[in-house]
Amino acid sequence: MVKLNEEMKTAFSKVKIFPVATASNEGIPNVIPIGFCQLVDDETIWISDNFMAKSLANLKENPNVAVYVWGPDTGGCFQIKGKAEIISFGEKFEKMKAIVHAAKPGLPAKNLIEVRISDVFQCAPGPDAGKKLL
Repeated sequence: MVKLNEEMKTAFSKVKIFPVATASNEGIPNVIPIGFCQLVDDETIWISDNFMAKSLANLKENPNVAVYVWGPDTGGCFQIKGKAEIISFGEKFEKMKAIVHAAKPGLPAKNLIEVRISDVFQCAPGPDAGKKLL
């Protein structure tokens, strides 16, 4: 696992909607917009499964996930890759569910998708596009 640096954590905190990509075992991709994507520490992201169908099915087959970090106030962009674990009960799940319900009481918060960060790549155009940052 790798740890996001302060600049990356600041950029992450400024994003409202995160494109999250998954793929099936056959390599069929799926990208969805996620509103609840929270950095819980320097190397872990929590994603709430409110309405996932294809992405959840993909994660059950293939735990690899990519999260795109960009917004008008981020000062750049980067892609986080990692391995996801689907958590449906327990202390972490209950904590995530409480956070989601406090912000948006009507959301179901069916599963916690915990992503352990393994790599970070540059997404800005130019000669360093695609360069591994962490």
